Amino acid sequence: QVQLVESGGGLVQPGGSLRLSCAASGNIFSINAMGWYRQAPGEQRDLVATITSSGNTNYADSVKGRFTISRDNAKNTVYLQMNRLKPEDTAVYYCNFDTYDPVGDDHDYWGQGTQVTVSS
Repeated sequence: QVQLVESGGGLVQPGGSLRLSCAASGNIFSINAMGWYRQAPGEQRDLVATITSSGNTNYADSVKGRFTISRDNAKNTVYLQMNRLKPEDTAVYYCNFDTYDPVGDDHDYWGQGTQVTVSS
């Protein structure tokens, strides 16, 4: 059983910064990629950023230049540094781990979500 535990959300003023963390525990054989997604009220869940096992990153256009995704493979942890936050960044942020097991089957895991609110 794999669990993802997120931390770091909260209330911040426009222009401020937050750092999200997501740590995985349990039986993980190998991780393909890690990512962050967000969902605002009444909206679908959208990709924010992903990072592959080799460190290649991908960002939504709306966060390019402001957000940075990184990972610590030894700790099975992914981070999202969010700078110059805007009110439109307000959402519940979810981490995602794309893993595979010893027989090559793919498994997808999600965190419980952490609220990020950008408001003055």
